[in-house]
Amino acid sequence: MGYFGNHLATLVTGVFAAVLTGLWPYFVDFAPLLNFIFIMAVPITWFMTFTCWISQKSTDYMHHQAPAHSEKKSLSNTQTIETIATGSQVSLSEIKQIQNELSLELNNVKETVKLKDSEIERLNQEISNLETLVQIESLKTELANLKMLASGKKTK
Repeated sequence: MGYFGNHLATLVTGVFAAVLTGLWPYFVDFAPLLNFIFIMAVPITWFMTFTCWISQKSTDYMHHQAPAHSEKKSLSNTQTIETIATGSQVSLSEIKQIQNELSLELNNVKETVKLKDSEIERLNQEISNLETLVQIESLKTELANLKMLASGKKTK
């Protein structure tokens, strides 16, 4: 982390901006070009100082917040957890009980889905059987029509 809390770039640009700001009044009368350079350099260095400070604050915020979210805390059965939404406290045993109830409901839903899948498969089989029966009946009708036509031609 260092002596300056990783703000070394901010410190260096800030010192440079302060020196430029302090020297500006002494060089105003020398040359118009030098005055123009100071007019451009002083605001730019202060802007760089501000940018370095903001970026380091952002980096510090991101790196200091990350470990708090990634740490896992072990809870015993007697400890409680405070919920964010309602502010009420729930014990670990209650959480496990609710988890078990939800697991049972999930298993029931899975069984129901399996039953529905088998019912759908049976209905698909019946549909294919009915299609086959319809095809057989249409073939029988076609055969009967052909027999009638053949018998009609024999009589002529």
